[in-house]
Amino acid sequence: MIESSFKFCPLCATKLESRLIDSKERPICPSCGWIYFPDPKVAVVVVILKEKSVLLTRRIFEPYKGCWSLPGGFVDAYEDPVNAAERECLEETSLQVKVTGLVDLFSGREHPRGADIILVYQGFIDGGILRSGDDADAAEFFPLNELPSLAFKTTQKVLERFKNQLFETN
Repeated sequence: MIESSFKFCPLCATKLESRLIDSKERPICPSCGWIYFPDPKVAVVVVILKEKSVLLTRRIFEPYKGCWSLPGGFVDAYEDPVNAAERECLEETSLQVKVTGLVDLFSGREHPRGADIILVYQGFIDGGILRSGDDADAAEFFPLNELPSLAFKTTQKVLERFKNQLFETN
């Protein structure tokens, strides 16, 4: 059965039942027919490089509290992912950034409250003064060959890729 926090129909308050729909057990309302189809959670991160250093933020919440990650977060409903990436970077670093392109896309939820799809963008600083905020208590540039303790496998994979590209070509 698909995991759901719904126990009662959000439309008519009838207790939900489980039925096989589209080859999956799904919560369904026997009264009005409402079916729970979970939407994937989408997150964005931004890679900001300065010479051979990368901008990271230190997390203040679990999972991985105290570890460092790329600035980013969840895409809001109806929000353009590029705008979300720029917004999240501003919220966590106080820097206005411009996204220059999509670097990669990852899928697979790493923890229960995590994203199913992670869009990795690259960008550049377009204004502001570096200062942590929102759900980060620090924001700093780190040399790619001297990284702190990193949160998330996606962050680790992305930074390893950039590190390899920078140090192979120079």
